[in-house]
Amino acid sequence: MTGILIAGTSSDAGKSLMVTGLCRVAARRGIDVAPYKAQNMSNNSMVCADGAEIGRAQYLQAHAARLEPTSAMNPVLLKPGTDRRSFVVLRGRPGGTLEAGEYTTGRRALALAAWEAYDELAGAHDLVICEGAGSPAEINLRVGDYTNMGLALAKDLPVVLVGDIDRGGVLASIYGTWALLDDADRSHLAGYLINKFRGDDSILAPGLEEITRRSGLPCFGVLPYVHGVWLDGEDALEVGRWRHEGDRTDEHALRIAVVRFPRISNATDVDALAGEPGVDVQVTTNPATCAAADVVVLPGSRSTVSDLAWMRESGIADVISRRAAEHRTVVGICGGYQMLSELILDPDGEEAAPGSRIEGLGLLPVEVDFSAAKTLALSQGSWNGIPVGGYEIHHGSCVVTGDAEPFLDGCRAGSVWGTMWHGAFESDAFRRAWLEAAAASAGIDWHADRSAPGYAARREHMIDTLADAVENHLDVDALFGLAR
Repeated sequence: MTGILIAGTSSDAGKSLMVTGLCRVAARRGIDVAPYKAQNMSNNSMVCADGAEIGRAQYLQAHAARLEPTSAMNPVLLKPGTDRRSFVVLRGRPGGTLEAGEYTTGRRALALAAWEAYDELAGAHDLVICEGAGSPAEINLRVGDYTNMGLALAKDLPVVLVGDIDRGGVLASIYGTWALLDDADRSHLAGYLINKFRGDDSILAPGLEEITRRSGLPCFGVLPYVHGVWLDGEDALEVGRWRHEGDRTDEHALRIAVVRFPRISNATDVDALAGEPGVDVQVTTNPATCAAADVVVLPGSRSTVSDLAWMRESGIADVISRRAAEHRTVVGICGGYQMLSELILDPDGEEAAPGSRIEGLGLLPVEVDFSAAKTLALSQGSWNGIPVGGYEIHHGSCVVTGDAEPFLDGCRAGSVWGTMWHGAFESDAFRRAWLEAAAASAGIDWHADRSAPGYAARREHMIDTLADAVENHLDVDALFGLAR
């Protein structure tokens, strides 16, 4: 075995889902498998044990493969800072910026690093399951491509297309992808998969037969819509996708509003809250929703200064200030914590003009200085005697300048809380105790169900549920056989 590339007919077609499921199936069969994505564009990321930063989806896929995540699994991570600029993370470390105009011309060095990482994984594992980026049908980006067909040609990989039938037009997207590729690229297409099908397979069969007749590509299976599966999302399309599977929480639920910043990052922090029984999480840009909630979360941001300005323009900043005055709970995480500060200093122009002094919301006695180097670290601590773990991904430092209660390397003043730690709410005992304190503050008789599965157990069950569906509905033997 060597490798196989799972490509999508579009973003969010199910590439991450398929790779995750296939990695767990392979691991169950005793195959030494590793996930790989040459380039990820996402503000949802994670810190590995060695301090390297990779995309959150690849971190999850490594767990599905029962491996320790490494930077080789996602050698290039682009973190959008504006509509025309991305910050480059190369092999887990800061690697400069990439402007929109450089996207088709400035990627040679990134390609070499990505392909070197693939060779590293291929040399250490029996099977590498690769995830493409976007779609290979984006032929305007074909020159310099090293994530889709460019990778397939460079490493002689068979390519399987994934189409999402839930969004409509799946037959056209599969056939259109095949039709748009040139002969060299098309020769690497090995077949296709259908994702999120609801209903009777026999209704779909004539369409699949016609696609196969026209393109020569076989169908390797139709994966049904799998309930209870919420993958760590890569992009804005995924924010707020978790559901209670049609069962809304009751009127006594603890209501949490998460502010959806234009440059929201590490929105996966909210996954653990959303999975807690009796908690209703809404991702919102509506000031009224923020005003009505029992708890408001200001999540991470890739652009703290511009998202703070947006929050003021939207009216949400005024709501947050009123909540603090009324002793109603607000918690800021990383960039959200920085926004709650009294002052943000940007001497080097990290996010604003060099030498800028930006007023924060002034709800925590904190001064932020963006001049410090980027921090990538795993963190451990405690709150009220409860162990808590998390991770840090940020520029700058926060210094508490006044009276405040320490809180996970951040601070608390009255009903306003702030921490630089992502992932803290994944710690079950801490999450449940903190939510109970927030409910009591809101005057709500809400208590955590400590018999419910914890976050890690729920995620492991999710991976196994997905793998079961992959085993039952896809021709896994044929897919793995492609890599031989």
